[in-house]
Amino acid sequence: MTPKRLLLIVSLLVITAVLAACGGGAPQPETVEVTRTVNEAEPPAAVGSESTAGDSPTAPESGPKVAPTRAPAPTAVAVVGAEVASVVEEAEAPALADAARGASAADSPMTTTQNSSLTAGEVDDNAKWDDYLLYLRDYNGAQVLKVDVSERQQIWVRDGQERPLAGQQVRIFSGDQTIATLRTHSDGRVYFFPRAYPAQAADYRVEVDGADPFTIPAGSGQREWFVTVVNGGQGETAVNLDVLFLIDATGSMADEIQQLKDNIRAISAQVDALPSQPDVRFGLVAYRDREDAFLTQVTDFTPNVETFAAALDQVQADGGGDYPEDLNQALADAIHQPEWRVANTVSLIFLVADAPPHLDYGQQDHYAAEMLQAAQRGIKIYPIASSGLDEQGEYIFRQLAQATGGRFIFLTYGASGPGSTGTETEFQVSDYTVSALDDLVVKIIEEELAPLSR
Repeated sequence: MTPKRLLLIVSLLVITAVLAACGGGAPQPETVEVTRTVNEAEPPAAVGSESTAGDSPTAPESGPKVAPTRAPAPTAVAVVGAEVASVVEEAEAPALADAARGASAADSPMTTTQNSSLTAGEVDDNAKWDDYLLYLRDYNGAQVLKVDVSERQQIWVRDGQERPLAGQQVRIFSGDQTIATLRTHSDGRVYFFPRAYPAQAADYRVEVDGADPFTIPAGSGQREWFVTVVNGGQGETAVNLDVLFLIDATGSMADEIQQLKDNIRAISAQVDALPSQPDVRFGLVAYRDREDAFLTQVTDFTPNVETFAAALDQVQADGGGDYPEDLNQALADAIHQPEWRVANTVSLIFLVADAPPHLDYGQQDHYAAEMLQAAQRGIKIYPIASSGLDEQGEYIFRQLAQATGGRFIFLTYGASGPGSTGTETEFQVSDYTVSALDDLVVKIIEEELAPLSR
């Protein structure tokens, strides 16, 4: 028998054996349950996301900014095919991989993003004032623009029945010099930070239309002041609501942008169903960084959710060649370019981002100045910190929230409570609750509108 013939016979025997193994007794493709832990060494990238190789929230990247690794809370997930081979014991991998090869991509739950329902926690630094001052004192991270908010004054404006008056101007003077002009929020309150402004005085005169002026001495031990406006607020029946989404549209933000796209109609429907029946408008500012395809894209307010959804659908995550972005310019555009109604309006900015602003651009309209501008127009900022935000970003985001009366929100990606935010960075927060992000946004809006519905 020639060697060539022998080789042919052996090949036929091998083929026959393989075909027999694929008969009715062979195991069918199946999904294998594997428990993944928070600290996976090399978690698989979400389908549709960019590679996470070399991504670091604290160092510049050589290429476009990519999605930071999401660290899900411990949970059992179904994985198949190559995913199985990467997490099971080596001895079991061949058999499991063989069993799974027949499963199509459509059968795999890994073909869709694992963050289809984002969760978030929130912290109100104005409500936990002493803790916040300690946090500011102990911060020793990267450069930030520190603003002295230590001597906080709360001024409440109410009518004769002690109902809060929203949208009232509160003018603060030192002699003939105007220090600040603030506008009350829906609860009738403004925060005044004497040490945050360049001009310091021995005392500050406060004026509100329809009320008697009064004086706040510098360093006063009294930190709350109540103003009664005669005949204030009569005839105001409509509840106006302006909601602007300020979105980091660089490459690492694909999951968060998609979540908003998927849920904006549901959010709008829930807001429309609130008892106050607000006259709501949505606006949008998407931003990236210098040298990207665009720096900011502003979509003015519209009462039509379909028009807003169409504009939002055009936002794609791309660009961002280093870690910080030009949030300074984006915040300035968000505050000054859209046509905010301001008077008698609940005005909210939801900032969705995973990086701090560039502080090396030498801008005069930097975030520390713009957050005081927001306070003057009665705009509250609710930053939503995404995975990868570092300690510098946390400090800045909490400044934006605290100075404008908002709250610091952070995505938890499945974490269930204090001790683990589920993000790459453990934020300096405690005693917070976790809920679905969409529910949290609606709850915040409901709380902001509630004082105007009484």
